[in-house]
Amino acid sequence: MSVVSRLPALGGLRAMARGPAATTIVQRSMGGGPRTMNITASRWQWHKFKDLLHYYFMLGAIPCTAIAFAVNVFIGPAELAPIPEGYTPKHWEYHAHPISRFLARYVCSSHQMDYEKYLHYMYEENEMKEMRRIEAKVKDLMATRLDSQAHYYRPILTKYHKMVKEEYEKVTEKGF
Repeated sequence: MSVVSRLPALGGLRAMARGPAATTIVQRSMGGGPRTMNITASRWQWHKFKDLLHYYFMLGAIPCTAIAFAVNVFIGPAELAPIPEGYTPKHWEYHAHPISRFLARYVCSSHQMDYEKYLHYMYEENEMKEMRRIEAKVKDLMATRLDSQAHYYRPILTKYHKMVKEEYEKVTEKGF
């Protein structure tokens, strides 16, 4: 009887051997604990981010590495040579490496261009400062002399005067 009780499929035979009053209920418990499902955050977004990061990194890293290798092997750095008489070197010709020359020529602006952009910016700022100074002077004179019908100065754009004048001329030509 001890052999029969050890077999799980034959566990019911042991209960029948004891008699009809001594029945046991067989319960399957496979997990060993309560039947719960733990809800956790998905890692799909993290894996998708890593995949895209590796893809775009390799999409840029492989061609850049191949170009840098080819430039260093086949072209190499520039060599110093005497400047011909009457020739002024361009700003990108001062760089030794071909990649830095390419970037200086087509991507970055020269020091002279940066300086001229800065001068234009300073000119525009000076013009705005002068306009503010003149406007403040006009408002001050209008307040002290009380010689204007308006209570404040409003700069008027001339394009509206031109539009009104053109409309007036069209009306007078038609004879209305």
